[in-house]
Amino acid sequence: MRTLLIMILLGMLVAVGYFAYSAMTIEGEPIPAEGYLALALGAGFSVVVGIGLMMLLFFSSRRGYDEPPHFR
Repeated sequence: MRTLLIMILLGMLVAVGYFAYSAMTIEGEPIPAEGYLALALGAGFSVVVGIGLMMLLFFSSRRGYDEPPHFR
């Protein structure tokens, strides 16, 4: 069963590699500078949002906000 799982995952990895390679070798016009700027800003914003959400997760966990309510 483990061998089958490894074979499936390796097959998926090969397929993703093939599709990534074929996408990078498409003929056409290069990306303009504005496109690279938009890509960088979008990636940076995604990283900042991810870091902020992880900080909130750890903050709420350490303050006890994630504990179940205690009824008296």
